[in-house]
Amino acid sequence: MAQEIRTIEPKAMTEAVGATLLAQGFAHVRAPQMRAALEAAGATDWEGFAASWNDLGLDTYMADGGRYRRRRFACFAASAEGGIRRKPHQPHYQSRDYNPLNGGIERWFEPVTDAIADHPTMRAVLGTCHALFDRLTPPAARPESWHVEVHQFRIEARPDEAGLPTPEGMHRDGVDWVLVLLVRRENVASGETSIHDLQRRPLGSFTLAEPMDAALVDDNRCYHGVTPVLPVDPSRPAYRDVLVVTFRRG
Repeated sequence: MAQEIRTIEPKAMTEAVGATLLAQGFAHVRAPQMRAALEAAGATDWEGFAASWNDLGLDTYMADGGRYRRRRFACFAASAEGGIRRKPHQPHYQSRDYNPLNGGIERWFEPVTDAIADHPTMRAVLGTCHALFDRLTPPAARPESWHVEVHQFRIEARPDEAGLPTPEGMHRDGVDWVLVLLVRRENVASGETSIHDLQRRPLGSFTLAEPMDAALVDDNRCYHGVTPVLPVDPSRPAYRDVLVVTFRRG
């Protein structure tokens, strides 16, 4: 099972997350600890932040023909000198080596709105990730500026169509570090996260169940995937909302 981060102070929590990431390549952080760390970094108005997931565009690039994923996308630069700044809107690109289903093409998604890009919770997430991931990267490999990608995802589940959080299967993202932050689960079952090493041997599994539950992954050392989500009550809307943040050496 994954090592969880126990109830400790925000600064010590990020140090514990870092130690866990170095030891096993991933960390599962429960909501109370993640909330404390983000609030210490300036996060406020979680409800307003989470409500923005009700305004995502349909992902029309799904090679499996599915219409179960909605998203918005943005890129940032993160550096010690320049802080966090948004880059001009650009496509999301992954090679087929990392995404055999949807890779190999430029995918233009609707941009994250300015209000959410500048939201104190988003800024707290990006600042916390930068401080942690930069510190964990060996100085010789540490870039002057990180390329950061932010994805707002809603995975919808219907009685006749399961929602696939990772339709490409067990995968790596072709980056250095990954944060998956749960925003909301509404009327869905399953959605278990599993982590494997580079030989695809299982390292741990867990379910992001409460808002602000988080998974952090060293993408150079681990594969990750999430099982399909299904509606609990077929008569009601069912979806899983997450924020995915990736850091890549520029």
